[in-house]
Formats: sequence, structure tokens, C-alpha cells
Amino acid sequence: MAEDRILVTGADGFIGSHLTETLVRQGAKVRAFCLYNSFGTRGHLDRLDPEVQAKIEFFTGDIRDSGSARAAVQGCDTVLHLAALIAIPYSYAAPESYVDTNVKGTLNLLSAAKELGVKKFVHTSTSEVYGTAQYVPIDEKHPLNAQSPYAATKVGADQMAIAFQRSFGLAVAVIRPFNTFGPRQSARAVLPTIITQIASGKNEIRLGNLKATRDFCYVKDTVAGFIAVMRSEQAVGEVTNIGSDFEVSIGDAADIIAELMGRKISIRVDEERLRPDASEVERLWAATDKAKALTDWRPQYAGREGFQRGLTETIAWFKDPRNLAGYDPSRYQV
Repeated sequence: MAEDRILVTGADGFIGSHLTETLVRQGAKVRAFCLYNSFGTRGHLDRLDPEVQAKIEFFTGDIRDSGSARAAVQGCDTVLHLAALIAIPYSYAAPESYVDTNVKGTLNLLSAAKELGVKKFVHTSTSEVYGTAQYVPIDEKHPLNAQSPYAATKVGADQMAIAFQRSFGLAVAVIRPFNTFGPRQSARAVLPTIITQIASGKNEIRLGNLKATRDFCYVKDTVAGFIAVMRSEQAVGEVTNIGSDFEVSIGDAADIIAELMGRKISIRVDEERLRPDASEVERLWAATDKAKALTDWRPQYAGREGFQRGLTETIAWFKDPRNLAGYDPSRYQV
């Protein structure tokens, strides 16, 4: 990796910042594509140790602009594409913005990578493209069933990436992480929502669907999955799931968190937090056999025990007053 320059799009986000930090600590030359804003902030990258930040080449722009995408890709050997709009509730309100970012933005980067001779393009998918599981664990042959505008745009982006590999020979690999969690995650995700409400002293926790199950993958395992897929020649032209080999309901996850935090809680279902019935994905659980066959990746936070270890690390981060201050548990984050 030390010889190649790696572009990470969405580097300023939750998973992107962890991936960028890990790559830099492993000696990679990283260009971090951050969404331009008038405040001059670089998202979670501003939280990294100064010595790590000093080794990052920062690029600010917008993947929706083809010129910006091309300028970011110029001079890079590998593209790890994570930039996307991901909040499902907001995709109900602003679906066009999801098409512009997730589909057109991906097309812009793929076109630039093709034109500029990028060696490897790793495209980020999501378990949401599967919809509610028709069988479990969900392998990569499972039918795609978009149940939200967000999921629909990710299906489109995935297929565009695969089409560039098949049509133009661009070395594309698609990584499909299941529900990643960990430090720095937005409170629009359910686990930080639970943790921040408890950490702020609330005994009654407001949540949405308690029966839905998820495969929660700790961010360190997700990052390791990205690097493994990037390094694997066998992953080119393939879709690869990344998960924890464990399924848990939202209600049970809340109980586990409360126990780890030494608190007794009650849960109130908040109608505002419920998806429309036909849009709710009721069950997700990843089959990871393909990832294990194509790469050297194995989940280090697997099963219930691994989930609890990941939660313990996550809770410790959120309980730090400097970190908790960035969250408002009294407000539903869309």
C-alpha cells in the first residue's frame, strides 16, 4: 500500500474516517475526499490525532460534480468509494438528492476512474438492498428488493459499478457491509440513539421498531473488510458481504446496552421513528462465507460476545463528555 495513492470518498464520515485513519497508520498514502462546506470543516477527520491528519492529503469537493470527481481521482491508483447519502428517513423527504449523490455521484467517479486508468475501484453497497430477508443468512445471491428510496439508489449505484467492470474492464469490487456501528456514528443510527439517551440520564428510551433484527458489524471489522477486498484480486467483479455472523433484534440490543451501562430502562415506541409498513426491513443477517473464501478477512467481533465487546468500546467513546456533547438525545435525528 505504501507505493499506491488511495482515494477515499466520504472520508469525513463515520466509516470513512475510521478507514482513512487505519490506512494512514498502516503506511498508505491517502487522499481524503471531503464534502465542501463553507465552515472549512472536514467532518470526523478533524477529530483525528494531529500526526495522522498531517499525513492525509485533503481534497474538498462534491461527487455530484463531474469535474470535482475527476480532480479527486487524478493521480490515484485505488478508489475506495464510500460517499453517499444514507439516512433512510430523509430519503422519503428528498429522494431526488439521493439519486443525484448515490447514482450520479457514483457514475462520475466511475467515469473518472475509467478515463484515468485507476487500478482498483471498491464500491460501497449496503445490506438494505436485500430488503427483508427471504432466507437467512443472506448470501450474495439473495434477490435485491429495495424498500426505500435510499435502497433503490444504492441498487442503482451497485449495478452501475458492476456494469463498468463488465463493459469497460474497470477493476471494480463491490463490498456490502451490514449495519456497521462504533465510535463517531451519527445518532440517526439506532445503537448511538440508545447509548446517548442512556448516557444522558434517561430511563425511558424512545425507539422505533423493536422486533426488527439486524447484523451489527463493529466498525473495525468493516474497515478490515474494505482493506481485504481492496487487496484481493479474486474480489474483482464480485459482490462481497461483510457482517458479524450474529443477528439480534433492536429490543434485545437495547437490553444488552442497558446491562453493559449498568442501567435499568423502559422503552417507549415512538411513532415518528417507525418506517412505513411496506418500507420496513424486518430482518437482516449476513452470510460471510464468500468474504472468507475470497479474502483473508474474518470478523474479529463475531457473535454475541463480539457484539458485546464492540458495544463496550462504543459506549466508552460516547460516555466521554467531549464526545457526548456533540449529540442531542432529546431530539430525533433523521
